[in-house]
Amino acid sequence: MNEVKVAILGASGYTGAELARLLALHPNFRITVMTGDRKAGQPMSAVFPHLATLTLPDLVAIDQVDFATVDAVFCCLPHGTTQEVIAALPAHVKIVDLSADFRLFDVDTYAQWYGHEHRAPALQKEAVYGLTEIARAKIATARLVANPGCYPTSVQLPLIPLLEQGLVSAEDIVIDAKSGVSGAGRAAKEANLFTEVAEGIHPYGIASHRHTPEIEQGLSDAVERPVMVTFTPHLMPMSRGMLSTIYVKLTGANTAATLRAALAERFRGEAFVHVLPEGAVPATRHVRGSNLCLINVFDDRIKGRAIITSVIDNLIKGASGQALQNMNLMFGFPETLGLQQQPIFP
Repeated sequence: MNEVKVAILGASGYTGAELARLLALHPNFRITVMTGDRKAGQPMSAVFPHLATLTLPDLVAIDQVDFATVDAVFCCLPHGTTQEVIAALPAHVKIVDLSADFRLFDVDTYAQWYGHEHRAPALQKEAVYGLTEIARAKIATARLVANPGCYPTSVQLPLIPLLEQGLVSAEDIVIDAKSGVSGAGRAAKEANLFTEVAEGIHPYGIASHRHTPEIEQGLSDAVERPVMVTFTPHLMPMSRGMLSTIYVKLTGANTAATLRAALAERFRGEAFVHVLPEGAVPATRHVRGSNLCLINVFDDRIKGRAIITSVIDNLIKGASGQALQNMNLMFGFPETLGLQQQPIFP
């Protein structure tokens, strides 16, 4: 196939910068447009010095872009700003949206959780939810893919197969999740200053985090009835990484070993999702800088319950890496292109 011309909208944020870094190793995609309204006119080397050796276009404002000249768009704009932008793109352009603007199928649910009416309800019907290992066939034929959130990725990858097979109950699911500060974006915020975050940990969005309906949507689809979960995220004093600890009620005579075997079989041959051997504990340091998701299952001390642990890099498998994985599928390329980096350690 000929070279695919790519635009990254919102390239001055963390997810945009990660896409630029990943695409530098891609043999088929070439970045021809990068937008960053507040940084318009600046080279990426000034905004992200670690990318100074790459040949990248300067940042421009979105209204300066001729989208007829691009084939694919990665949209890394803030939540609530994407729907109108994407609705105006030419029909030939394939899009992966990294915001939450097209993740929720029901526009009323979107309005409830995001505080404003959906601005492209007709386009929402076309959007495919891009949890790659679960929705691969739909993604391959989509024009618009809603890239999953980081927390929902880490939670749904282990839970959906288990719920589909009836190995765990859809009731009484408790999710305790922890994320690095980069998940809050690059915009200056007092709560994210070093002195506000370092040497501590705190929960946020208690019983009200916007990823909750996204998680519940995927789990409800898995069992074909409404599912509600208890979900509490926590902010950790680290740049990147995400750990979700999930407490579930087993069905029948199932055990942690049963669940581990089922997940190992479901993800056998997958490039990026791996179930660890019995007793091995997933850690964020083991996926840092990679598109990997590592999962394991442990017996709880309480009879009839199990504990699932799942780790990802929130900026890669939880955002830019999964976005590239999805765009590879949409163009018929191997999913692993541009994503072969092994984790960085230590």
